[in-house]
Amino acid sequence: MTGSILQHTATTTLRIPVRGPFDLDKSIRFLTDFRPACRTDAAAEPGTLRFAFPAEAGWEHVGAAVRQRSPGSIEVEVFAEEGLAVEVGAQVRRILSVDVDGVGFAKIGTADPVVRRLQQTFPGLRPVLFHSPYEAACWAILSHRTRTSQAATVKRRLAEEFGRPVDVGGKILMSFPAPDVVAGQEVGQGLPEMKAERLRAVANAAKDGLLDAAYLRAMPVPDALRWLQRLPGIGPFSAQLILIRGAGHPDVFPADEPRLQEAMRAAYDLPLAPPEELEELSAVWRPFRSWVAFALRNDREFRTREIGGSMTA
Repeated sequence: MTGSILQHTATTTLRIPVRGPFDLDKSIRFLTDFRPACRTDAAAEPGTLRFAFPAEAGWEHVGAAVRQRSPGSIEVEVFAEEGLAVEVGAQVRRILSVDVDGVGFAKIGTADPVVRRLQQTFPGLRPVLFHSPYEAACWAILSHRTRTSQAATVKRRLAEEFGRPVDVGGKILMSFPAPDVVAGQEVGQGLPEMKAERLRAVANAAKDGLLDAAYLRAMPVPDALRWLQRLPGIGPFSAQLILIRGAGHPDVFPADEPRLQEAMRAAYDLPLAPPEELEELSAVWRPFRSWVAFALRNDREFRTREIGGSMTA
């Protein structure tokens, strides 16, 4: 554990409007079950979701408590230095995908019965992201050719040994280590040397601002994916993960995700459809292809419990 418990003297409460259906309880349930998040405690306090993470604006460790007071807004209590409150609020918005106007998402269900079923099964569920593209990239490295459960154990260990405990309104949460810590030599001890080197490369890229979420989302998708694949160990699958589940781009079809392809073939009853046909089929999901893909994976994984023991690309 790096340092004593971080207790921020300043707290700021932000009221953030939400456009379109959103249910915070669905996000809490997802984090509770999703092993890569390492948040089995997410549902410990009904109606409140607490986070601790390195803020992208300078990588200071901060906390946030999120509550949904009405269907059209969330309340974010920020535990950070006063000057960081707005940036932390924006990062929380992105983590919960409420930075995207979701009004049009319902319309896709009127044109696609599969999407309509997903929306009815998971009303108000939006993609829940890693805290940053940096953390998503670290997960991509840790989970490469490793069982999800094993990678989650390593990620949790890194947070406990090298992260920072943050007091988030009376609850102590571990924040994932900041890039300057991961860039050092100690974090790589116990890991295969190649993974340690790749983690350091990701951390240095984050320190240099090369994994900034806003920058990645502003780029044309093909350019952003090529940019990410310049990082050691980041191939097409991992680049899509970082852009979708790290930066929060709402309209990317994860063409290199085999389990999504399996879920699509089952949902659309197209057992022999090649990947190209599936990508063409996803055009009707625009501009929410990332969201529909997330819902399909969520539907498949938490019915089959694959996420607990699958191998990741």
